[in-house]
Amino acid sequence: MAKEKILLVDDEPLNLELAKDLLEVAGYVVCEAADADEAIEQAKQSKFDLILTDIQLPGMDGLTATKIIKKDSMNKDTPVVALTAYAMRGDKEKIEAAGCDGYITKPINTKEFAQIVAGFLRS
Repeated sequence: MAKEKILLVDDEPLNLELAKDLLEVAGYVVCEAADADEAIEQAKQSKFDLILTDIQLPGMDGLTATKIIKKDSMNKDTPVVALTAYAMRGDKEKIEAAGCDGYITKPINTKEFAQIVAGFLRS
């Protein structure tokens, strides 16, 4: 059985590498994007089982990218989960309004990250 394919979007190389390593160890196939434009392009060209995106990206933010992906790509029904250090009051509503299916706060918990991601794939 093929493992789920995840698009991971983060402009911070260390965050990207850590999350990718944790996901690959758990058996996921991980594609990377360093900004929103790259994520949108990949979402137009390939189907993913899950998209994990940082909110604070250079240029276009992750929430705007999510709206575009959900509207205009083959991943319109793919779950999108925000990765954010900004889990303040009202942020959950902004994240959901953009079309995200949930969020994971940063810094990520390395012991639970793959399990949390698996929960979004099952729902």
